[in-house]
Amino acid sequence: MSLLAVPVPAAADGPHGIDDLRAAAHVADPVRAESRLDGRGVQFLPRPDVPEPPDVSALSWMVTDMATGKVLAAKDAHRPLPPASTLKALFAVTVLPKFSQGEVHTVSLRDLDGIEAGSSLAGLKEDLPYRVADLWDAVFLRSGSDAVHTLAGMNGGWNKTIDDMQETADRLGARDTTVASADGFDTPGQFSSAYDLTLFGRAGLADPDFAHFAATKRTELPEEGGPDAFDIVNTNRLLVGSHGVKPYDGLIGVKNGYTTHAGNTLIAAARRDGRTLLVTVMNPQSGSRNAVYEETRDLLDWGFEAAPRAAAVGVLPALQPRGGTGVSQPVAHHSRSVVPLHKTAVVSQTDADTEARYWWFVSAAGAVGVIALAALGTALWWRRRKPSESRGAEFD
Repeated sequence: MSLLAVPVPAAADGPHGIDDLRAAAHVADPVRAESRLDGRGVQFLPRPDVPEPPDVSALSWMVTDMATGKVLAAKDAHRPLPPASTLKALFAVTVLPKFSQGEVHTVSLRDLDGIEAGSSLAGLKEDLPYRVADLWDAVFLRSGSDAVHTLAGMNGGWNKTIDDMQETADRLGARDTTVASADGFDTPGQFSSAYDLTLFGRAGLADPDFAHFAATKRTELPEEGGPDAFDIVNTNRLLVGSHGVKPYDGLIGVKNGYTTHAGNTLIAAARRDGRTLLVTVMNPQSGSRNAVYEETRDLLDWGFEAAPRAAAVGVLPALQPRGGTGVSQPVAHHSRSVVPLHKTAVVSQTDADTEARYWWFVSAAGAVGVIALAALGTALWWRRRKPSESRGAEFD
């Protein structure tokens, strides 16, 4: 295999023995970092006792050491490509900090309006209350566009959320990303790159809530159970081990995706012996159904072997804090003081809980009417979701 090699000084590791994701913990020289990642083809700097990266079929990929920000190797890192559901990582970085995980929202027909035919769905049910944490489980584990639409509605609407995501991408230095759909569904003019998706994955993992959801293998939806709850399993085969893919030792997330036009895409992070690597792979061409997972495995294996001695072909810019406050301020994860949704005992509760339980009582009192309305709603739902010929299907 012929690899592009440019003789330059090696970038030294930082002083921290573990991952340090504090803002400004690793400040990069933008000119120096970008000069090689802008190159076409494979970027790798040979050094003694450092093996060459594996020969993989993906159109674009990148291997990054999280603690130092060093890019160990890459191929066409800035090539604009459709991202599929890996763009949900940017959606989460943008929207997840805005709501308490214990807040309750009752899903409405309006929340689910506009979902493209062929989109991945988590199975949210109209007129049922869900905690925000449940909605994020649906986004991360099932790649549910129904959950994305619901959260986008809470955020002020679909178009506002797209604008917010674009603003976040710009703030993170993601120059190759144009957001046209909050859930990553194939949309004309929507692109990202291995470099940008790496930025989104790194920013997300700096948020404990994001890291929690990205690493969750299975749960109930809603998580607190109840008569309407059902099990959901993460569609990331490298995380859970499924469809002929063995789970990767030390994998901690992040997000997989697939659409007709994007092919398979994956942002994956793994931790071994105090070192965390982030690998992004876009659209393998080998034809294997598990290529995105197996090529990511090969790149992670190479990265852990090479990282102690490899020279950097680039360095990520310093992680910028939200809102210019100097610190990242994610909302705390599950509020365990909230009573499970399926219990109807009268207790001291938040306004959101009161409203949620109100709908439970209404549903119980008018069961026949609800069933009739549900049937009508289902018919209207499928009428609205007539396939769009101009966009590709999404099956994560």
